[in-house]
Amino acid sequence: MSTRYLLLWLQAPLQAWGHDSKFGRRDTLNFPTKSGILGLVCCALGAGGEQTELLAEFAPLKQTVLSFARNRNPNGKPEKTAREPLLRDFHMVGSGYDDSDPWQTLLIPKTADGKKAVGGGTKMTYRYYLQDAYFAVVLEVPDDQAEALAQALQQPVWDLCLGRKTCVPTDVIYRGTFNDEAEAETHALSIAKEKNLLLDFQVREGEQDGDEVLTLTDVPLQFGERKVYRDRRVTVVKA
Repeated sequence: MSTRYLLLWLQAPLQAWGHDSKFGRRDTLNFPTKSGILGLVCCALGAGGEQTELLAEFAPLKQTVLSFARNRNPNGKPEKTAREPLLRDFHMVGSGYDDSDPWQTLLIPKTADGKKAVGGGTKMTYRYYLQDAYFAVVLEVPDDQAEALAQALQQPVWDLCLGRKTCVPTDVIYRGTFNDEAEAETHALSIAKEKNLLLDFQVREGEQDGDEVLTLTDVPLQFGERKVYRDRRVTVVKA
């Protein structure tokens, strides 16, 4: 398969990239997941439902992430600022509704058979977010889809967010289509330089020489109501 590379710039006050979160605790990795990026692509295309055929094309293709930090000493020797701590947000889901109102009762969590849950159906959740993060993502895509994907990212069908709907991007996401990965990374570094950012770490596919090798269950094979994922190995390389 002939492929090309899309460069995505992800910048926002808040980002969230969960890969194994369930129930009441919604964690985030410290970099974008493949499932999150492909979810963003599907939003741009207006592609809902399972999307098994589309995801099957993207499953074997690479995704490289470059993470950046602010330069705290722009007029002297470059010095990275420390990363902001995770933001924890506490949610009460399903509370405050009047169960005698037929419309409000639809918003109250219930058991599988539709009955009232123990404790009134209110669910407590803790959701974690990255703060003030900057990422460049180099996404390998099929050559015959590159133009359509680039157009969709510039004129998305649905709103684009960086992990969750509350994570609104504050800069342009699509930054170009390239014939090779190195060219895309060079352009990402030039964007970072313009913003006075320094390379912090990289996340590369497979097991390579680096600081940490991770197994992530973040390759989506099926979206929709019943999501299916498979594993991939990545290496985190600190700058």
